[in-house]
Amino acid sequence: MLGHGKKLLALTLILAIAATALFVGRWTNAGAEAESYEGLKIFTEVLSVVKRNYVETADTKTLIYSAIRGMLSSLDPHSGFLTQEDYKEMQVDTKGEFGGLGIQIAIKNGVLMVISPIEDTPAWEAGIQAGDRIIKINGEQTKDMGLNDAVRKMRGPKGTPVTISVFREGWKELKDFTIVRDIIKIKSVKSKVLEGNIAYVRVMQFQEGTAEELAGALKKISAENTTSIILDLRNNPGGLLQSAIDVTGQFIPPGKLVVYLKGRVGDRVDYKTGGTRPVYSDPMVVLVNQGSASASEIVAGALKDWNRAVILGMQTFGKGSVQSVIPLSDGAGLRLTTARYYTPKGTSIQTTGITPDIAVKIEPKNGQKEHVIMREKDLERHLVNEKTGEPDDKEEAEKAVMSEVEGKDDTQLQRAIDLLKTWHVFKELSNK
Repeated sequence: MLGHGKKLLALTLILAIAATALFVGRWTNAGAEAESYEGLKIFTEVLSVVKRNYVETADTKTLIYSAIRGMLSSLDPHSGFLTQEDYKEMQVDTKGEFGGLGIQIAIKNGVLMVISPIEDTPAWEAGIQAGDRIIKINGEQTKDMGLNDAVRKMRGPKGTPVTISVFREGWKELKDFTIVRDIIKIKSVKSKVLEGNIAYVRVMQFQEGTAEELAGALKKISAENTTSIILDLRNNPGGLLQSAIDVTGQFIPPGKLVVYLKGRVGDRVDYKTGGTRPVYSDPMVVLVNQGSASASEIVAGALKDWNRAVILGMQTFGKGSVQSVIPLSDGAGLRLTTARYYTPKGTSIQTTGITPDIAVKIEPKNGQKEHVIMREKDLERHLVNEKTGEPDDKEEAEKAVMSEVEGKDDTQLQRAIDLLKTWHVFKELSNK
């Protein structure tokens, strides 16, 4: 999976590895080098000492799993260890249905933070907001709690409650939210026809059925004689790599490069559009913002590089790495960053994101507060963009209001509508 955004050290309670991407590629055997064996000798010595001398009986499996977690935590923020339970949950998540609250979360400076609540979920209805800090889960402090542990604690059977203690900017004390879990069924595509015969399609994440959902939505609304398209990728944290390719293939002809991957040894793997679905060629605007990550950035980057669409909104999240999910012999797994990805023109968006053709920022209204934007470059141990280097540490933290997607006074959406209307006006003028 590609992922925030994530997510993003961002995981979502809808998509456990929302900010990552599934790419089964090559990996090297760490035991092939002599120094690795020397390190393993030290490890077994420590394990033996602990087992013999620790004041209480220590479980060997727990010690080994903890050591693996520590090893992977020294890598980039998107690599991690998946227990048997985590691995099974990940497989369920890609299908878009499970029990939970419906929030995207991340860890920043050791604090568990809400990236955004997912619409029409228990967290959304309870009033959880982007930027909220989750200090406790069922009374347990989240300080030093791993992301997978936090996800696991907030998930559970439908109808069962979980209490999260939240601190929000401007509050003087914590507030408890007791939220009843529900089965989160994620429909990844929403569509409708806007004024001026404009087809509006929102893709909320890239999961197994997204391309089929999109194909159905486009077929249905194009039957209403639509003449242009708005593809809304705002707050989309990513998802499956193949899903992103299949979505792009519905707007770009077959055989066109969507993205290519390069691992440590420099081998290049190209991913191109297929030819199994209709290709729509109407004038098109793609909406993006700081919450558009990973697979969303692949789609936006390809459409931009092929001059297929105008990209409108805000700079995207900036996750340009690929994670391989590698099963282990005992049913556990590794989520390991194994490659970087590049847009068709060879651009790496790692830490930089996709720059919109037309920048439109959501301005705060009616007492709205701006939140500090968290992007890939803000995550601890993030990979440096090998082409542009590290962002300037002196740049001021950017703030923004989370886009009210499809909401009242949606400035970005209205700008897209106006642009497409103008597009048709000039086309008619040129034909006179």
